[in-house]
Amino acid sequence: MAGQRRYTQEFKSEAVRLARTSGQSIRQVALDLGVSNEALGVWLREARAAEDPLTADERQELVELRRRVRTLETEREILKKAAAFFAQETDRTR
Repeated sequence: MAGQRRYTQEFKSEAVRLARTSGQSIRQVALDLGVSNEALGVWLREARAAEDPLTADERQELVELRRRVRTLETEREILKKAAAFFAQETDRTR
């Protein structure tokens, strides 16, 4: 059984760039570079993870917080309209 080959970070980065920009399948890029599909897939996942500093829990919290902000903004708009309506009604009764 052959030992694992070591690739430089520069080679991995270039392989990831090619996989993303060439328009070819990951399999074809891996074949062209002489690496396995699995290795290239791991490099792509690692590159994606390095670009996204959030953990899965943080990402979930961010989604929930954004949803809450939308809800609060909607509620605020409703209250502003209600306040304007009641201010008009108050002026009419005077």
